[in-house]
Amino acid sequence: MDFLNLIKQQRSDAKKEAWKGTFIDYLSVVKENPGLAKLSHRRLADVIENYGVNAIPESDPRFKKIFDGDKLRMYDYFKDEFFGHEKVIAKIMRYVKSAAMKGEESRQVLLLMGPVGSGKSALSDSLKKALEKSNDLIYHLDGCPVREEPLHLLPRSLRDEFSKHLGVHIEGDLCPVCRHRLMEEFNGEYEKFPVARSGFSLRGRRGIAVVPPMDANSQDVSALIGSEDISKLDKYSESDPRVLNLDGAFNVGNRGIVEFVEIFKNEIEFLHTILTATQEKNVPTPGKNGMLYFDGVIISHCNEAEWNRFKSEHTNEAVLDRIVKIEVPYVLELSQEMKIYEKMLRRSDFKAHLAPHTIKVAAMFSVMSRLKPSQKCDILTKMKIYDGQEVIEKGRVRKIDIKDLREEAKHEGMDGISTRFITKAIDNALTDSDKSFITPMRVIDSLIKQVKEQIVKDDDKKQYLEILQKTIREEYLKMLEGEIAKAFVTAYEEQAQSLFNNYLDNAESFTTKQKLKDRVTNEEREPDEKFMRAIEEQIGITGSAKDGFRSDVTAYMFTKIRRGQTVDYKSYEPLKEAIEGYLIASVKDMARIVTKSKSRDNEQQKKYTDMIQTMVDEYGYTADSAEEILTFAANNLWRDS
Repeated sequence: MDFLNLIKQQRSDAKKEAWKGTFIDYLSVVKENPGLAKLSHRRLADVIENYGVNAIPESDPRFKKIFDGDKLRMYDYFKDEFFGHEKVIAKIMRYVKSAAMKGEESRQVLLLMGPVGSGKSALSDSLKKALEKSNDLIYHLDGCPVREEPLHLLPRSLRDEFSKHLGVHIEGDLCPVCRHRLMEEFNGEYEKFPVARSGFSLRGRRGIAVVPPMDANSQDVSALIGSEDISKLDKYSESDPRVLNLDGAFNVGNRGIVEFVEIFKNEIEFLHTILTATQEKNVPTPGKNGMLYFDGVIISHCNEAEWNRFKSEHTNEAVLDRIVKIEVPYVLELSQEMKIYEKMLRRSDFKAHLAPHTIKVAAMFSVMSRLKPSQKCDILTKMKIYDGQEVIEKGRVRKIDIKDLREEAKHEGMDGISTRFITKAIDNALTDSDKSFITPMRVIDSLIKQVKEQIVKDDDKKQYLEILQKTIREEYLKMLEGEIAKAFVTAYEEQAQSLFNNYLDNAESFTTKQKLKDRVTNEEREPDEKFMRAIEEQIGITGSAKDGFRSDVTAYMFTKIRRGQTVDYKSYEPLKEAIEGYLIASVKDMARIVTKSKSRDNEQQKKYTDMIQTMVDEYGYTADSAEEILTFAANNLWRDS
């Protein structure tokens, strides 16, 4: 790699971005591209939408199961960073786009409210980074401390005429510093005022400002509006713009973003500047100068306790009236929660292999800790329904309306185990491991240890330990049982498909009351009742229920065939579960013997070796992690009575 050329290329690109001219030059640029004079909310909306906006496709399983057919807009800018927050992002963008149209939201503060670790700060950071990463440079008065719009130079008597010629709306007034320069340096000839171009930078404090929470003793409004240079007061009066240091958050964030971190940790007096910054688009200047025009997106975040405390004070009504609150709950979709941890692990330096289901059991714990109890189903079933999974009960897909569950627990997702808590537990399991891999059991142990050490409330601790030690453990053992049995079966998929074809032939014959023609001999025979019952019993189909189930299966399959869709053993979830249960039951005893045997004969050893190889090739284990899993299975599965 030629490092010198890279350096020269970057320097050349920086020079191309730089632009300097006079106000007259700027007018020509705006005439060609009126969009350059857009306001802050419009700029942010355009930057994000330029990445791409798409409605969630109707073919996406989440369209109906999770979003209830709502044609939610999906923004490509967020797709690789945020998972399970599509509705939250849609609300944020609705605020930004409404503000971009100069609606009431353009004079409101965006407040993200939610529990710790739910993604509030990350969402705020992503909005700031959108400006930083964009190629949307802004033109501003050269040397202006607030990088203001050059069109502010135009006197009000000419603005209507210039607006028509340029095709832009002009609002705002010159800051005191530029007004003084205009009269003193350019004798009021604003056409000669220099104009420059630059981008946004958080580190460079250009167009992006962050206000951290401050305690009552250290709060100073100068952090928001700047201050006076005391060393110049003996030379100039307090009303002279030359004494101003306009380096406060509202000065720095003009035409960009001002973020208030944990906004309600500040005293209300400190937040009074927000009142004029929103509704009047003006902020005070230090000393005795006039108000300063402000155009910026104000975003903030807080937790629920602070929000409830703040809104309970009736004296805070003026600030509350200027807030658009968007709740940012924890993610309640298991598959989306898993993507969050996978993303975090990819960005870490941990290199250990994670055995299958390791991330899943951790995500199951975090999601279940956030769910409220329901009369309609247990917490494990609720988690599966929220993830769009089909829950089979007595041969039928259990019909529980996800809307009813959500309506029953409107506050769901606002408490429970945070993403950070889970990440730390996974990190600890990886750090403590003396091997090149970790398994679900190690993560469960790490979570149990962390719950015992860090959860203070006894009721919460008891609930979380029960989820880990009972619900998740039993569910994992169930997954493991099926996985090991499948690994034991040679050509599992082919055998499952063969069972499916056989069952479908028999079920069709039974339903149509016709004899079954043997595929090999062409002999006619009665449907195999014993075989069908052996399959159906795996999912609790007994007695007269068999008639309805066989009829449902046959109708469903032939509907798919008529539509030209692929039909296989996975097509109908209840039948898929029944076939897998039948296969697992048929090999379970042999798999148990091979797994538990301490002194295997040659045939058993070959089966054991083949099982490990299948777990490596088909499921993603390493040989070592497969060995550990099988040892765990020998001690916890298929125990002799």
